[in-house]
Amino acid sequence: MNQNFTKFSFTKSVKAAQEHYGSRRTYQRMEQSGDRYLLTDRESAFIHARDSFYMSTVGENGWPYVQFRGGPSGFLKVLDERTIGFADFRGNRQYISVGNLNDNGRVALILMDYPGRKRLKIWATAKLTDVEGDPELGSALTVEGYDAKVERAIVLTVQAYDWNCPQHIVPRYTSSEIAREIAHLNPDVVKSCGDS
Repeated sequence: MNQNFTKFSFTKSVKAAQEHYGSRRTYQRMEQSGDRYLLTDRESAFIHARDSFYMSTVGENGWPYVQFRGGPSGFLKVLDERTIGFADFRGNRQYISVGNLNDNGRVALILMDYPGRKRLKIWATAKLTDVEGDPELGSALTVEGYDAKVERAIVLTVQAYDWNCPQHIVPRYTSSEIAREIAHLNPDVVKSCGDS
């Protein structure tokens, strides 16, 4: 388990809350277990399988902002054991995350696997890059066959990550996940549904 996240999360007020509610001793041991933040094969595979994530930034006014990012599975790429990135597709053009990142490059991501009831949190620093000025990076982050306008690349240097407890994650399924499960259970039903 990665414990480097405690540096970012366990502030004085968080530690006081842990003390008040009785979990401080457990988390104090976790804090002392060392700094590890490199992505392993487990994290890389999980990241690659995602088709969306949530990214939080902080505005210069101090208010947090959370943005949903989506695309085909694998659009969030692991570039090395400490770096992930994605092609930033054109959206509603408010540029709140972009503006926030220009002022403060700190981000936090939440990646969800609802059917598997798994959640990965990532703390990182972000760098915005013009893909036309860096064609090699643009190529590394390209999503073949996905017709979306790429406005920039966002490259994240991982500072910490943590896997969350699955206790309160309600399983949810995409239509393609449901279709795969139905096909697995009874291929004849799926075939006859596709013919109608």
